[in-house]
Amino acid sequence: MNPGDGAAGRSITTLSSREVYRNHWMRVREDEILRSNGHKGIYGVVEKDDAAIILPIDQGLVWLVEQYRYTIGERALELPQGGWEMEVADPEDLARGELQEETGLRAGKMISLGSLWIAYGYAKQLQHVFLATELSAAERSPDEEEHDLAVRPVPVEEFEQMMVDGRIRDNCTVSAWGLYLLWKARQR
Repeated sequence: MNPGDGAAGRSITTLSSREVYRNHWMRVREDEILRSNGHKGIYGVVEKDDAAIILPIDQGLVWLVEQYRYTIGERALELPQGGWEMEVADPEDLARGELQEETGLRAGKMISLGSLWIAYGYAKQLQHVFLATELSAAERSPDEEEHDLAVRPVPVEEFEQMMVDGRIRDNCTVSAWGLYLLWKARQR
């Protein structure tokens, strides 16, 4: 069995599904399931529309954002990322919008590095990863939720050290950097 086999690779059947919560940003459903071993269970699923994470690099600097993350009760450093709480036809439009909204930067060049599932053990949300270069200043327009967001450009070496020593612990940021390094190695 190969990953991505779809229905042929399923070992869980959904018996029933009900939405238990919804707000502007997400939906939560509870599914009654039957495993291939005959045991029934319950599966909770958080559903969110696609998101984008942007790796803005210019003149040896990586542009990070720092904001308070309620779920962990602390300020966190990460790459600019987010979604628009609706389906987006073109992920690059989303990435460009999030970059400008959070950092006040425009990218002259945007390169898709791939896409990743965010926490698919309990959530259904796809995140598109983009490299942004040829950066220029634009008007910043953060959401209400981003009222305390601070923009921090840091040298690439410091950015890497921040991931190594735990100052950056956002899995999406670390994963995006990994995709970038793979892409960069293939450019030679």
